[in-house]
Amino acid sequence: TWHLRKIPQIVRERTFSLDSPKFEAKTKLELNSVCGIECQRKLPVPSLSDLKSLLSYETVFENGTRTLTEVNVLGAVPDPAANTTTGRSLRKKRQVYGTDSRFSIYDKRFMTNFPFNTAVKISTGCSGVLVSPKHVLTAAHCLHNGKDYVKGSKRLRVGLMKTKSRGNGRKRKGTSDGVPSFQWTRVKSTHIPKGWFKGVSEDIALDYDYAVLELKRPHKRKYMELGISPTIKMMPGSMIHFSGFDNDRSGQLVYRFCSISDESNDLFYQYCDAEPGSTGSGIYLRLKEPNKKKWKRKIIAVYSGHQWVDINGEQQDYNVAVRITPLKYAQICFWIHGNDENCTQG
Repeated sequence: TWHLRKIPQIVRERTFSLDSPKFEAKTKLELNSVCGIECQRKLPVPSLSDLKSLLSYETVFENGTRTLTEVNVLGAVPDPAANTTTGRSLRKKRQVYGTDSRFSIYDKRFMTNFPFNTAVKISTGCSGVLVSPKHVLTAAHCLHNGKDYVKGSKRLRVGLMKTKSRGNGRKRKGTSDGVPSFQWTRVKSTHIPKGWFKGVSEDIALDYDYAVLELKRPHKRKYMELGISPTIKMMPGSMIHFSGFDNDRSGQLVYRFCSISDESNDLFYQYCDAEPGSTGSGIYLRLKEPNKKKWKRKIIAVYSGHQWVDINGEQQDYNVAVRITPLKYAQICFWIHGNDENCTQG
């Protein structure tokens, strides 16, 4: 069951203008030497002043201008169990190997209907998910490498799968032979938490590998609501689901589900088969609505991708997702609504 929780408040304090970014970074869909599962165990619980700094955010507009918004955090309760992990299993090499458990969605009836229609393609090569009539949730590293914005993010576009298109006065389906066609929409603004930038932490912090894009024009499709990520114990079969546009299956929508193997306060570690391109996909669960018989799917994490990390002096790899904690729910909800009045419970 989805459990309602009181959400901390993210309150805007000051907004400054910054110099326009250079937009010269190379898009990198696989990250190296980031804080992994062993490193996470050693991290201290962030203080309130740390949280205010990490959750402040940059906004880049389509004309190339940039602002920094400083925030205050109200009602945040530090989690004493932060960054403890279950230690269930040793990591093993996992991207796609052995039996490939991914499903390509060919049938346009599925592809263009909920929940698959919420998956979008980002012009920098990643995936994302519709979370409002005007907003897309994706991974921060699809747009920014920790120091600068990637080249393609200056004229960022989002591809929504088309259901129908018009040509020569006749209606024709927007998909043929299971290959989706896209309606590309310009991005009006991009929000990235300051916690992602290398200037704040000494290295890239996977905990903050998420971003929200505001579209120039609203769409009329069904989108996926946000949910607060439960612990592994509270998930049916510990199973998660997500769909994206994997590079090795060009033009196809690829769906997968798998169980989560380990967790920290901010990250899920799992063995879902995935390739670059699916980075930024929205990970969702299907749970019962409180006091109702209805089931509802909600986004509870963002797929960050296949990562390499240093563990005990050796490079090891895993697939990781950034959990939507109450604080991140408050921030993303604030970005979507522009205020915290609609974000008191989640």
